[in-house]
Amino acid sequence: MKVAILEDEPLAAEKLERYLQKYSGAIEVLKILPSLEAAVPWIRAHKHRVDLFFMDVQLSDGLSFEIFNAVQLDKPIIFTTAFDEFALDAFKVNSIDYLLKPVKFMDLTKALQKLEVMKSQYSGAANNQSLGQLVEKKNFKNRFLVKIGSHLRAVPTQSVSVFYAEGRDVFLITQEGKRFLIDYKLEDLEEMVDSKQFFRINRSHLVNLNAINDVLVYANRRLKLILSVKMEKEIIVSREKVADFKKWFEGID
Repeated sequence: MKVAILEDEPLAAEKLERYLQKYSGAIEVLKILPSLEAAVPWIRAHKHRVDLFFMDVQLSDGLSFEIFNAVQLDKPIIFTTAFDEFALDAFKVNSIDYLLKPVKFMDLTKALQKLEVMKSQYSGAANNQSLGQLVEKKNFKNRFLVKIGSHLRAVPTQSVSVFYAEGRDVFLITQEGKRFLIDYKLEDLEEMVDSKQFFRINRSHLVNLNAINDVLVYANRRLKLILSVKMEKEIIVSREKVADFKKWFEGID
């Protein structure tokens, strides 16, 4: 496996390379890139040779996420950082894991083992998905933590009928009609759930396909949704979202 490392701390890069060799002698580090300035042209020229990227989030001249604005990169990535505040941004791209510094060999091992599992799934798939697309698919959030009195519970994402915003608060409603406050913005939730299953129909609602009982033609070329759970207000697909909603509802990618 051929690897490229984006890391501006020489000692951290050396340690990571040493751990990779410890994990497997078959791993070859093609390049250690210390900055965005060095990384962008190198990745453009050599990305086809790389099987896996390790990226420190905070490089000397910016965040490594900026690379994706300059280069189309469809390769699996493992991010490393001393801070956990960038985890959500990491999972918006083809990230398979997010390792906190100082990186431990056991954590690196688990991340590489996860990649091996994904590769085996990809090689057996009867479709044309890239490994990067498969990685992205695997990173959808599986459950949400909610508070019930003094207790914490995990609500499976598949059990959520709708996410909605009310003022500055965001709630989820389960298939049973139970409502819980969650600590996310709708914009973040869109990136965390499967877009084939959930659709942002307007500024306030992100709806699960399985929760839609009926779709009615509404005024001003909009659509009205009848959901399987009781809602206090009408659920309307905004006019600018109607065309995309129809494609999504029909299952057209």
